Amino acid sequence: MYQIRRIMMALCGVILCGLCVGMLQKAKLGVDPFTCFVTGIANLFSSSYSTFYLILTGSLLAVVLVLRRHYIGIATIFNLLLTGMTADLMRNLLDALLPHPGLAMRGGLMLTAIVLTCLAAALYFTADLGVSAYDALALIAAYKYRLLPFKYCRIITDSICVLVGLVFDVTLGVGTVITALFMGPLTQWFRANLAEPLLAGSLHPVRER
Repeated sequence: MYQIRRIMMALCGVILCGLCVGMLQKAKLGVDPFTCFVTGIANLFSSSYSTFYLILTGSLLAVVLVLRRHYIGIATIFNLLLTGMTADLMRNLLDALLPHPGLAMRGGLMLTAIVLTCLAAALYFTADLGVSAYDALALIAAYKYRLLPFKYCRIITDSICVLVGLVFDVTLGVGTVITALFMGPLTQWFRANLAEPLLAGSLHPVRER
């Protein structure tokens, strides 16, 4: 039962993350920091986003395999196979339901997506069945090398991605800045107060690490 719970948490987390990507795309108020980073590097080499997404994520995956292969698992496969598909489904659904959303609606979509992205990350981090290569970087820094608490490591990696994107002509939005500053702390809050108690079968929060 415990293992099934972990698999379901990882699967739900990845699907929810993909849905949130679609919401952010529809909101058009700023992409997430890693997308900002990849786009910036692609701009530097005058290449396509998809080409450098494969190059950079492949490179990060190799680094994670060397430093802490524990973070590569079934959830990593879920991430590769399902995130893009669920993002497209959500974007298409929102295009049909909200063809011309106003600024208030777009802002609501953005804020909802950011909060749910943090919940999604907390679910599949806590399931401990693998994470995306980018997500693994902050986890390795926080829990293997103990450089800083996770929330600060995540702020640093997200902020570096945003800075690279800014330097290489990526148009930033308020959603990018909010995600860079608050995703780490909010993800950690969801881990301690929802995901870890859910995995343990308890309603009591787990002390924040």
